[in-house]
Parts: sequence; structure tokens; C-alpha cells
Amino acid sequence: MATRTSLLLALWEEAHTRLEDKLHLITEQDLQKKLSPSPNSLGFLLRHIAEVELLFAKNIFGAKDTKIRAKTVIAKHDTGEWIDPKALNDIIIRAKSVLKAIIEKQTDADWETVIETKEFGAKTKAQALGRITSHTAYHAGQIGIILKCGEVKN
Repeated sequence: MATRTSLLLALWEEAHTRLEDKLHLITEQDLQKKLSPSPNSLGFLLRHIAEVELLFAKNIFGAKDTKIRAKTVIAKHDTGEWIDPKALNDIIIRAKSVLKAIIEKQTDADWETVIETKEFGAKTKAQALGRITSHTAYHAGQIGIILKCGEVKN
């Protein structure tokens, strides 16, 4: 019989493919694309996804040694600096790895632990996993639309 942790991990990994399946399609020029009237570029969204995944790993699931300076969260807008494909790919890979590793360490009982944050109030770890899963998938959908319809704005 599968554990709650293994089932939730499988769900998260499957949802994460919504992002991963797009990564090989993204060119360096695509990183600067935006979808009007949104101020955020595709590169900003990639960086934001990774930062928030790392923040969840650290602050929600207990990966206390995780180092992250959440520049997109701090700035709250696209500063135009998210144009290095290697750096963005590296942080996306790191975020997935760190979040996966800490999810794997959760016991079945841990999923019922309530965590309180100023961003979204009191949630169980299971609910928080739903939140980060939907956050990544939501922005992956935006990335898909930007790839199809976005333009580089000067």
C-alpha cells in the first residue's frame, strides 16, 4: 500500500510536468517575451516559480538550510534581469530537487501539521502542497500562452 507521502509526491511530480514539458521549447529571446498588458516576462515567471518553490521547501516543509533570495517576490515586478537561460534553468532544477527531497522526508502524519504564514494564513502541509502545485501549474500555463502569443517589448 502506498504511503500518503508517496501519493502526494506522485501528484506533485505529475503536475510539475506542466512546467518541465515547456522548458526545452524556450529560447533566449523567449525569456524577454511578455503578454500585454502584463508587465512580467517569461524569464521573470521562471525565476518566480523557482523562488516560490524554494521558499515553500524552506518555510513550509522544513528545508531550513535552503538558501534563497527571492528577488521577484521582493521587487514585486519584472526588473528585466531574468534573461540568462542557464541561470534560470539551474534555479528551476535546483528548486525541483530541493522541494522533492523535502517532500520525500515528510511522514504521513506531517501532512496534517498546520503551518501559518502571513501570505496565506493557516494551512495544513497537504493544503500547502496543493497551493505550491497550483502556483507552479498556473504560471506554467501563462508561460505556454506567452510562448504562443507573447512579444518582446522594447
